Amino acid sequence: MTEAADRGRDEPAVHIGSVEGSAFAIGDGNKVSYVRGGTAPADQAQAALLAAVTALRADLARFTATPDNAALDTELAAVEGEITTEGTASRGRLARLRDAVDVAGPLVAALASGTAVAESLVALLGG
Repeated sequence: MTEAADRGRDEPAVHIGSVEGSAFAIGDGNKVSYVRGGTAPADQAQAALLAAVTALRADLARFTATPDNAALDTELAAVEGEITTEGTASRGRLARLRDAVDVAGPLVAALASGTAVAESLVALLGG
């Protein structure tokens, strides 16, 4: 019996052609990764903001929704969308995010991801 035939009896064969816009896992001890299509961040500062925005959105999802949190998530999603499609978030979009971060205040300040977003905004917009 060939090695391929032997392997076929012991391990199921899996072949994946092309997949876009999906995440999946096969087998034991797997890790699922989702890679979004689009444009890469224009520079390191935009990449850092994108990572912080993604983390803060995940953290916010664990809390009870309030109007302030919802408004913040809307701005976070808009920044995330601009960076992933254009490579950079506009100054106007960043200013709106900074305002939403300020309104959400204590919750954002208590989260490491919130602090990272605030620091990224300072780096991109100035003090």
